Amino acid sequence: MSVNHWIQGAEMPGQVRLQEAQRDAREHLAAQPLRRTWAVLIVLCAAQFMVILDVTVVNVALPSIGRALHFAAADLQWVVTAYVLLSGGLVLLGGRASDLIGRRIVFLTGLSIFTAASLASGLAPTAGALIASRAGQGLGAALLTPAALSIITAAYSGAQRAAALSIWAAIGSSGAAAGVLAGGMLTTWLGWRSIFLVNVPVGVIAGLISLRLVPRFAPKPGAGRSVDLPGAVLAVGGLASAVYALAGAPASGWGSPRTLSFLALSVALLAAFALTERVTRQPLLPPSTWRNRSLIAGAVVMLGATGLLVGTFFLNSLFLQEVQGASALRVGLEFLPLVVVIGVAAHLASRLMPRVGSRMVATTGLLIMCLGALLLSAASARSGYLTGLLPGLLVVGAGTGLAFPAASVTAMNDVTGHGAGLASGLMTAVHEIGADIGVALFSAIGTAADVGGLMAGGPTATALATGYRHGFTVAAGIALGLAVVAFLVMPAVRPAAGTRLAVH
Repeated sequence: MSVNHWIQGAEMPGQVRLQEAQRDAREHLAAQPLRRTWAVLIVLCAAQFMVILDVTVVNVALPSIGRALHFAAADLQWVVTAYVLLSGGLVLLGGRASDLIGRRIVFLTGLSIFTAASLASGLAPTAGALIASRAGQGLGAALLTPAALSIITAAYSGAQRAAALSIWAAIGSSGAAAGVLAGGMLTTWLGWRSIFLVNVPVGVIAGLISLRLVPRFAPKPGAGRSVDLPGAVLAVGGLASAVYALAGAPASGWGSPRTLSFLALSVALLAAFALTERVTRQPLLPPSTWRNRSLIAGAVVMLGATGLLVGTFFLNSLFLQEVQGASALRVGLEFLPLVVVIGVAAHLASRLMPRVGSRMVATTGLLIMCLGALLLSAASARSGYLTGLLPGLLVVGAGTGLAFPAASVTAMNDVTGHGAGLASGLMTAVHEIGADIGVALFSAIGTAADVGGLMAGGPTATALATGYRHGFTVAAGIALGLAVVAFLVMPAVRPAAGTRLAVH
């Protein structure tokens, strides 16, 4: 018997059981026909698409919701914020729970909560009830998304994992754009409640299919089943304070006591979170996480790229509706080319990474996003869609489609075994937090040109056009800075060549 065989034979029983369970799950999946292999990824991506869709689908319907449920103007933003804060703030808890409890059970639990909360949102009789049910959707998303991503990470390897993660990244980026279209269509044709109720049959069908197709993975042995609830509360509180400060900054002023006090509270809560993670037994984000260069570099790029993409949706939605008088449905349709380009570029990214590495793909994508932002910054109130806006949108979409898969593949490259849930939770968290920061930041920039008009009920069209240009000038600078960071910090991950989506 060789030394390696002797060492393997001396493994702890728990490790042996874990490895056997993972091997059985892989063999079960690999033994199915190719259509069954695709089906597993499809059902996970369908659930994720539903979650991502709910980040943006509500935006177009907000005026209708406000009128129907008699929202105060200052409270309407919480229909969006309650969802994003809970999904982004608790997603690390969901990722950790999937490691400790089991990925499949956490995925199904999150899907069930999300579906039930969607039903409650669609039937909400009051403003408070809608905000509460939206928070429930955020909780379900915080469990569902990292569990689904960790299932993909554990079930696929090599070129198959790269292909699967590229598809997953494309779902994340295109889902946000598709939400604008879906929101416009559903609100116009079926009313605002339909944007929530449509999730119910999708969630039920996805749950039933998951029970049959999604493989079981054993939880981490000997870890217990406790999770870091204090850390989760501190993380959500810190993020909520930051978003609240950014959202109110245009009206109250960036140097006002309100803005500065909530930013200080955010820093204090997040510092307390960092301290808690160093001393707790089962931290949401173990200190060793920061030593994983691939994971942290990919997370930073994902955070910035998501903020840029969501900021692009926000500024263009505002510009098209308030400056150029477009309808909600027209705005959704005009985002369709962006969705298509993102998907095409994401497919191209999965082909390029084995040849040139993820660092070069991410850097190129971010530089392309910078170019697209510069094109959009040249638009004026009289710019036409085809000549003034569409070229910039297409270029931003192409850059996004390259950057997102490269960030995902880089981040998950060194992740194996029980760390998949934690890494998946972190990547989902930065995606949601990036969306939060992107909306808050570009909203502040877009409306800062006319604070007086904002206080009177809304900025003027001229001021919004000015804010649009300023916003994309800032976006170009951020994209350029991220490209430099990606080139200097990201490792050059080269997944094995090949695109056939099957499990070894």
